Amino acid sequence: MQEVLKLNNLSYEVSNVKIFDNVNASVQQGEVIGIIGKNGAGKTTLLQLINKDLAPTKGHIQWMQPYVKTGIVEQETDSHTVENMSSVEGKLRKKWQVPDHDFSHFSGGEKLKARLATGFAQDAQLLLLDEPTNHLDTQSTELLMEQIRSFKGTVILVSHDRHFLDEAVTKIWSIEGNTLIEHVGNYSNYMEVRKQRRYTQQRQYEKQKKMVQRIEGQMNELTSWSKKAHAESTKKEGKKEYYRLKAKRMDSQVKSKQKRLEKELEKTRVEQPEPEYDVNFSMKANNKVGKRFLQVKHLTKSYAGRILFEHSNFTIQHGEKVSITGPNGSGKTTLLKIILGQETADGDVWISPTADIGYLTQEVFDLPLEQTPEQLFYKETFEARGKVQNLMKHLGFTASQWTEPIRAMSMGERVKCKLMAYILEEKDVLILDEPTNHLDLPSREQLEDTLAQYNGTLIVVSHDRYFLEKTTNDNFVIANQKIQKQMDQARKTDDQQELRLTLETERQEVLGKLSFMTPTDKTYAELDNKFKELTKQINELN
Repeated sequence: MQEVLKLNNLSYEVSNVKIFDNVNASVQQGEVIGIIGKNGAGKTTLLQLINKDLAPTKGHIQWMQPYVKTGIVEQETDSHTVENMSSVEGKLRKKWQVPDHDFSHFSGGEKLKARLATGFAQDAQLLLLDEPTNHLDTQSTELLMEQIRSFKGTVILVSHDRHFLDEAVTKIWSIEGNTLIEHVGNYSNYMEVRKQRRYTQQRQYEKQKKMVQRIEGQMNELTSWSKKAHAESTKKEGKKEYYRLKAKRMDSQVKSKQKRLEKELEKTRVEQPEPEYDVNFSMKANNKVGKRFLQVKHLTKSYAGRILFEHSNFTIQHGEKVSITGPNGSGKTTLLKIILGQETADGDVWISPTADIGYLTQEVFDLPLEQTPEQLFYKETFEARGKVQNLMKHLGFTASQWTEPIRAMSMGERVKCKLMAYILEEKDVLILDEPTNHLDLPSREQLEDTLAQYNGTLIVVSHDRYFLEKTTNDNFVIANQKIQKQMDQARKTDDQQELRLTLETERQEVLGKLSFMTPTDKTYAELDNKFKELTKQINELN
């Protein structure tokens, strides 16, 4: 296997803040490398360094072949134009069902698929993909994995998608604490090895700590005795020399032990593992229950001559948590915009006039990018500013980012900025369009837990099934030009199990009565029929 490039002692700084420090790694031809790390760790920056969009502060990237054609598919772009589309790109667009109309009217998934088609059609030897599964439905993600497997070049990608990282990559680059850890294998394999490594490091650190405490304890004891001997040498006539020599001997032993300790630590010093990256936040709402939040009647929407959905009816009550699912381009975001009055449609849409709504869009360019968090979340009092800064800290931001422009933030950090507004404002209703896009895994998990406990009304568009199972109870599916309510499968299963237990308990009671009867008893036939009917109902549930 030929080597494509090497990262040699690579360092990169922004405004005197180290992003990487002395990073070393290698890329072999045909590898699929997955870059992982928290939001703001420098994953996109590393892709930009490899793509020569940025220059390292120190060190260099050594290209092992004379010319390597690289291509990059960025996380998000404001626009995307295609000139002289090749037949390969045309076939990919058709395969991924990218429509022919203007890019600005594409759904989030369609925009990404159009850019992926351009990327794979470039005939690059090294393809760089930044969050290539964001916005994609399940079918499109499967097609992407198939495309990566059949790609003849080398792929380096950034992703927070656990399943995708397990299925698609052959090597992991994990950015942790300004350095890069290289591991051959997929995501789950790396996390298992990492867990064991941290456990071993913690054990070795604790062993070292006990050794240091033992030697320092001996040194303290000798020092105490030495002080006492020095004191005695000034008091007792005739024994001054004895105590002076004793104190000197003890001082020598202290120095010897100090040198031994320093040599031991110099040779095998073990640092305590850094605390795991943690994100912590919560959301509250002025709880309103039992009344309608939204009622939709005979809703019909067409776009570019294509019907998205028609004659659809549904109601959402205050306090309900619902998801909206469907393939890319089915009209999920369009439906949210219709609900919020940002798009027109045929039919009637009634929304509670008292509802205080927070709407998180998919976009990451709709923030005031030149502003800083200090300006965006301006507060007059010191206490209020402290609350915002504390929230930023719990969301994984550094103190310096309080005064840095949002433009300098990673896409995941921009999403967190948008979430902050709803955390601070305590909205009654949250309408979230692909809220987990760009978020690192700890942030996704915290958002899952937070929304599961959120006491307001929740409407979520997402392709992340696990996330939806944890945060919502009911599902609206857009399919076959209809919007239909479908009870969450987990809740269906719970209801079935509860019914089965009830039926089995009742059948056991009937069986208990039958065991004391004979076929000639007056109620035997009636109970026997009941037993058979209960058995039939239980079998139908299995």
